Amino acid sequence: MDDLNRRILRELIRDGRISNLDLADRVGLSPSACLRRVQELERSGVIKGYRAVLDGDKLGLGFVAYVTVGLSQHSKAAQEAFERAVARAPEVRECHNVTGSVEYLLRVEAADLAAYKAFHTEVLGTVPGVNSITSLVVMGSPKDERA
Repeated sequence: MDDLNRRILRELIRDGRISNLDLADRVGLSPSACLRRVQELERSGVIKGYRAVLDGDKLGLGFVAYVTVGLSQHSKAAQEAFERAVARAPEVRECHNVTGSVEYLLRVEAADLAAYKAFHTEVLGTVPGVNSITSLVVMGSPKDERA
């Protein structure tokens, strides 16, 4: 990973739809050399894909919470069962297995508090082995670089 590839990646993070011509200009390469580098970054798996960044408010998903989940058992089977359950829940946009006093950190999107409460009670609250649930409601996101 050299400096040119890092510059290419920074530009693509800012704007994944940038044309190859503009990208090449911004990083100081010829368009053909820039395209070869981008294609190699894609082939090697450094660039895993491109996505659209959606506005949750405009989609009716203005409520966001980060949720920590503790399990009563720390077995592989308990973790796999939990992961299968959250994979089926469309409200769960991210699921991370973490270290510390809990096993999972979830990013949950819902229409509003009532919809979140229904998810909390009817989905998370019914998953076998869930021992603790702590909700951290997002009040604002002054910096969010997720794509």
